[in-house]
Amino acid sequence: MQRLLLGCLLVGALTAQAEACPFHCVCQNLSESLSTLCANKGLLFVPGNIDRRTVELRLADNFIRAVGQQDFVNMSGLVDLTLSRNTIGSIQAFAFADLESLRSLHLDGNRLTALRDHNLSGLVNLQHLIVNNNQLVTIGAAAFDDFLLTLEDLDLSFNNLQRVPWRAVRAMVNLHTLNLDHNLIEHVVAGTFGELGKLARLDMTSNRLRTLPPDPLFARSQAGAAPLGPSPFSPVALSFGGNPLHCNCELLWLRRLARQNDLETCAAPPPLAGRYFWSVPEEEFVCEPPLITRHTHRVWVLEGQRATLKCRAVGDPEPAIHWVSPGDKIVVNSSRVTSYRNGTLDILVTTAADDGTYACFATNAAGESSALADLKIIPLPHGGNGSARAPHRRPGSSDITTSNRPPRRRPDEQQEEGEEEGEVQEGQADGETVAVLEVTDTGALVRWPSAASPRRVWMYQIQYNSSVDETLVYRIVPSSSRAFALRNLAPGVEYDLCVLAIYGDSETQLAATRVLGCARFGTKEEEYPHCRLLRAHFLGGTLSVAVGGAVMVALLVVGVAALLKLRACGGRRVPKVSDVYSQTNGAAPRLAEPGVRERVKPPRRKVRPRVRARGAQTEPAMRPPAPQPKASRSCSFDLGTSSSTARRGYAKRLSVVWTRRSRSVHGTLLRYAEAGVTATRGEEGVFSGSQELEESVV
Repeated sequence: MQRLLLGCLLVGALTAQAEACPFHCVCQNLSESLSTLCANKGLLFVPGNIDRRTVELRLADNFIRAVGQQDFVNMSGLVDLTLSRNTIGSIQAFAFADLESLRSLHLDGNRLTALRDHNLSGLVNLQHLIVNNNQLVTIGAAAFDDFLLTLEDLDLSFNNLQRVPWRAVRAMVNLHTLNLDHNLIEHVVAGTFGELGKLARLDMTSNRLRTLPPDPLFARSQAGAAPLGPSPFSPVALSFGGNPLHCNCELLWLRRLARQNDLETCAAPPPLAGRYFWSVPEEEFVCEPPLITRHTHRVWVLEGQRATLKCRAVGDPEPAIHWVSPGDKIVVNSSRVTSYRNGTLDILVTTAADDGTYACFATNAAGESSALADLKIIPLPHGGNGSARAPHRRPGSSDITTSNRPPRRRPDEQQEEGEEEGEVQEGQADGETVAVLEVTDTGALVRWPSAASPRRVWMYQIQYNSSVDETLVYRIVPSSSRAFALRNLAPGVEYDLCVLAIYGDSETQLAATRVLGCARFGTKEEEYPHCRLLRAHFLGGTLSVAVGGAVMVALLVVGVAALLKLRACGGRRVPKVSDVYSQTNGAAPRLAEPGVRERVKPPRRKVRPRVRARGAQTEPAMRPPAPQPKASRSCSFDLGTSSSTARRGYAKRLSVVWTRRSRSVHGTLLRYAEAGVTATRGEEGVFSGSQELEESVV
């Protein structure tokens, strides 16, 4: 019984151990540490039956596509995790949250495109992070926050990084090795490596760096540099070859360092392109001060409209451009004002405070250049009736609302100066409205009443915007006009329009405005927008039919003409002739005499000539009859006699077909037929007479 119980326990232990090790994997228990080796096993995902006590887990050279939150749960004792050369394209947030003892993480040779802020969360003791040979484009600013103070080796080489979280790199005080080579990095933040006293190797080869900011790290990389006294910083091996360095005065500090065995070259400026960086004399590292080539001189805009100031400058290195407002303050970007890197200053909505002279400054390492631009704002007065109540009204850039579809208000409502007083501006009579007439798809006629005010009107202003665009459009109309034609409107769009009278205030000596009325109208849809296309299609079809008909008529005429010509040439009926041997030489065919049977040879059959023996008897030769006069030729081969000159000419042209032999043989046959000489039945090719015919040609 005891033996049976012991056997069962042994079998259970073996079964538990077998279940703890994944299929096809190798599990080793050495020195109280369990290693699970599953490299190159064709795995498509992380096995779920891995022993949670595993210290070393190798899953390299498989086909794992993603890392989930449950793949490494409760594996708090794991120290080394290798996921190299898989097809991992994504890592879920907090997938490594339980790996608080992990020291080394290998993710090289995968397909990662980004490291988010929480992809590596939980790795509080990580020392070696290898993420090279991926497709990384972005790295979150907080992706390395959990192990900034413990990380010693960081490998991000052979990726597509354009930016690196330099703030996080600056905080890695225990970093020994940093590999950033073979990326697309264009800029290094100044002072990034100043506090990395333990950094022993920095590789930034094959990037897009045009310049490098001065940093104490580079002084530690000089050949033969020895610190004076004890220093907390160790020498560093620095590599930055393969970058398109712009060899100007900004890199003069680097040229003055003593370095050996470096192969950096200059990519610009053109006189230094391709030259070895350390062989260029220091006096050739020069810069060109900025020069402003063109800029805006003066701009006049109506208050509330958009204003754009431009400034362009050249220099080596490329100058940075900034603007200074009339109040001697540097213009910063806001929701209303935007300053672009190319030197363009864009003020979306101008106010009276924007009026003044703006200064454009272009600066680089060689100097500074400036230019002035005047911005003149044409103010829109908002005084109303000129009384002391005017300042209580909130000033704005327009008397029309900027919403897409503002509610229509009555003219008397728009004349209110303040809701608390409820007074109406003078001169606004009941029934006075702004009329929009003759509305078409692209235009309209606006009419308004005269301003019933004792003050003299300086001018009228029309403000309107559409339902699809909040931009206000202004039109200034002379005071003598009471109508204005709007043009270039969009078809099928609703517009909101207001007409204002601008006059002088005798009390404040300022210009004031009074709303005469507002209206809403909509332009018509474009009349039959497809008719033009249909007309074009119809016109093209008509032309095609006409051309095709003309071609068909021409072909029909040519065919009829050819048919008539053929009938004119062969108009006579061809007589049936069955007693001729072959084509005649132009003479009329003769019919055989009654009672005499003539043998007609089949056409196109060659008859071999029969030659008599030398000793055979020969009949006396028959003298051929006198030759008959030739008859006129016909148009065809056997059409009889014709006296027509045209037929003779046509037959004459065809006479070249026959050879001299055919004419002679055929003539002889006809003469024999005329003389009554025939061959007997059963004889083939034998002629009675004194002369034998040696050869016959059909």
